Amino acid sequence: MNYRPALNMPPVVKNLILVNVLFFLVTKIMGQTGTDLYHLLGLYFPASPNFRLHQLFTHMFMHGSIGHIFFNMFALYMFGRVLESVWGPKRFLTFYLVTGLGAAALHLGVLTLEYRHALADVGVDQLNYFKELAAQGKYIPGNTVSEILTTPTVGASGAVFGILLGFGMLFPNTELMLLFPPIPIKAKYFVIGYGVLELVLGLSQPGSNVAHFAHLGGMLFGYFMIRYWNKNSNTFY
Repeated sequence: MNYRPALNMPPVVKNLILVNVLFFLVTKIMGQTGTDLYHLLGLYFPASPNFRLHQLFTHMFMHGSIGHIFFNMFALYMFGRVLESVWGPKRFLTFYLVTGLGAAALHLGVLTLEYRHALADVGVDQLNYFKELAAQGKYIPGNTVSEILTTPTVGASGAVFGILLGFGMLFPNTELMLLFPPIPIKAKYFVIGYGVLELVLGLSQPGSNVAHFAHLGGMLFGYFMIRYWNKNSNTFY
């Protein structure tokens, strides 16, 4: 498939980057005044008293640090502008949102398994106490149930991993230059390697601050979405 790399950022990629940066700046500014937007817009576990339905969408535009938002937006710029130039704005935006929501779905599914397993050692009174603490933004360190109820998930990483997967499927033999080590690697091998790494880390580091299964969810939903488009369209566009 041929494509012409855009010299300028296409509209959806540009606006997504602007919105994410705006959310980040407003969150940090409001934090200085005592308003915690992570509490309002980050994605909480559904059993948490802090969970709201809109968080399934808003968490994708929240980031915890400059490094977090920089690497996500850099990947969105590098790979997203190519996909948008191929698919067009409407299809690209649909792909971005669906993979982001799919990432959240898999992440919450894995958290549900961890939560139910940990509940075996928690009584009703203790659970109610944990929920009271969660409503205040407090938790018991080292207690899985308490931490799940209190910790929000933020970031566009799920959608970004979906975009990475999409690039690897459309341009599998395109060579990417790694930073560490500085060697070229075909996109298909890079994507496969990243997916395997996320799976290993997700299984070996439960409770990690990094939502590895959200990354895998973005890739998984991206894969099936592209397969569906290919199967049900005469042309990929």
